[in-house]
Amino acid sequence: MADKLRNTANEAIGGTKQTLGNTLGNTSMAAEGTAQKAQAQAAQNAKEAQRQAQGTARNVEGQTQKATGAMTGDRSLEAKGHVNDTLGSAQRKM
Repeated sequence: MADKLRNTANEAIGGTKQTLGNTLGNTSMAAEGTAQKAQAQAAQNAKEAQRQAQGTARNVEGQTQKATGAMTGDRSLEAKGHVNDTLGSAQRKM
């Protein structure tokens, strides 16, 4: 969560620098703002991709546990699979 706040703040600061630089005709400031904004967006996109991948992995683990538990009659493993599948779906939606 701290990364998301940091990225959002850096994106906003970069956008402000970009706008201010363009308004003042300061190309250096505008370019710095553009770069800062782009870097923050890229970092946020990478974090989002990581979260999606982790959620998907948890879904796969849960589905495997559910299927294995159902085939072997292991209700505990099947229940654990339901939990992991649900947690994975929730993680992907955050």
